[in-house]
Amino acid sequence: MIPLIELRGAVLYSQYLEMPIITSYIVCALGNIIPMPFVYFFARKILKWGEDKKIIGGACRFLYEKGERAGRKLTEKAGRRGTFLALLLFVGIPLPGTGAWTGTLGASILDIGIKHTFLAVTLGVLLAGAIMMTAGFLGFNLL
Repeated sequence: MIPLIELRGAVLYSQYLEMPIITSYIVCALGNIIPMPFVYFFARKILKWGEDKKIIGGACRFLYEKGERAGRKLTEKAGRRGTFLALLLFVGIPLPGTGAWTGTLGASILDIGIKHTFLAVTLGVLLAGAIMMTAGFLGFNLL
């Protein structure tokens, strides 16, 4: 559930602890999916609220504008239909900064509907989990 680490680190860590891989995959995927509605409905509002605050204003503006620019660029390149697949792959390819939190925030800023966001991000989480589970199964613990 923790941003940045999310499922990618949790699956590998579970294998370091020699936990059952299928159970780890399910728990990690659920833990990554549970925060999605909260991020979708509240993160954008919190960033907009914080834009004019003295201490956090700069960071909130930066994050919101970055998400908006990335969203516009993604929509221009992929089109509205391609946005679903792009979001799925963005979340599904396990690279730093491309997890469910970031994908959901981007979808919220893009005003992609909750149903499409939930489906694309969930499928992306499952894909990323399968990739990381395979790495853990093959013994690539990286820890």
